[in-house]
Amino acid sequence: MITIEEVKTRKQIRQFINFPLQLYRDNPCFVPPLYGDEKAMFKAGYHYRETCDYVCYNAYQDGRIVGRIQGILQKASNEKHNEKRVRFTRFDSIDDQNVADALFGAVEKWALSKGMDTIVGPLGFSDLEREGLLVEGFDQLSTFEEQYNADYYQKLISNLGYEKEVDWTESMLTPPAEDDGTLEKMSQFLMKRYELHFGTEKNISRWLKRYQDDFFELLDKAYVDVYGTVPFTESMKKSLISSFKLIVDLKHVTVILDKNDKPICLGLCFPSIGRAVQKSRGHLTPGCIIRVLKAVKHPDIIDLGLVGVDPEWANRGISAIVSAELLKMLKDPSIKYAETNLNLETNAAIQNQWKRFTEVKHKRRRSYVKKIV
Repeated sequence: MITIEEVKTRKQIRQFINFPLQLYRDNPCFVPPLYGDEKAMFKAGYHYRETCDYVCYNAYQDGRIVGRIQGILQKASNEKHNEKRVRFTRFDSIDDQNVADALFGAVEKWALSKGMDTIVGPLGFSDLEREGLLVEGFDQLSTFEEQYNADYYQKLISNLGYEKEVDWTESMLTPPAEDDGTLEKMSQFLMKRYELHFGTEKNISRWLKRYQDDFFELLDKAYVDVYGTVPFTESMKKSLISSFKLIVDLKHVTVILDKNDKPICLGLCFPSIGRAVQKSRGHLTPGCIIRVLKAVKHPDIIDLGLVGVDPEWANRGISAIVSAELLKMLKDPSIKYAETNLNLETNAAIQNQWKRFTEVKHKRRRSYVKKIV
């Protein structure tokens, strides 16, 4: 018999956080989130409580945890799109349809009690969280930014009446087989034509002090219509800045300024720290911190993070400049490849941008939707 319990006690919280760590203990592709970040979600001052209601459930069979799920009412997103949706996320389960039925049933019942009519996901509190169900690429290492799941999850979810809403693709990028310098020449031409220049700073703290307000303003404008995004709150900004200071190296940051020193494009790449956090199962032990710092200073893979282009400049070839800067990073002999993370399959601009590189699409993720009213 399957029983469902809302996560409230310390024991239940530990079980909720630890379940995927146990489920994927021996899977070399699984990369855990930071344990402290997951634990913070249950604290009264958690920054997403400003815009969200949420609930977590554990599933038990014969006293043993066999699954978990979280439901999120993202009020800012619903207001933005005039919708009545609850997001599901942090779904993990053994391969048992009865477990999935019970977990999703609990979230759907909670959504109805909140007056909602649709369930969608996997989507987190914002698109800064892990999102999308892995549907292709189960033999590929997950990035730190995204969640790994077993191949049977899509069967469990589809059997409950959930259907595809959007797909994302993920790619490995390496330099093109032949590089005649055309991309760099195009970048230099555009920089000169539009009187643009690159912003520089001595360290990440000074960079953040100078550009952080412009950065978030630019992201809000650039991502306003992107699936799953919500406006940045001050507490979201504070949390993100704290993360940046740990893992961002300025050699993987691009800032393009106009002739008046106003940022028109900001881009961040992150060193891949997936392997660095695997061994400690997401706990920031001294050994883990040493591995993370080493990965930051000497990465062999870089993960593409956030790129924001002012909409007024979107059709002026700025993507060519960004691509040229990424190509310079990839020419570092210590870098094996860049990982794009999630790109909407319907985003023709970003999909076409990667044709300038040698691209291997090696993962696909999906967001599902189901009407419950």
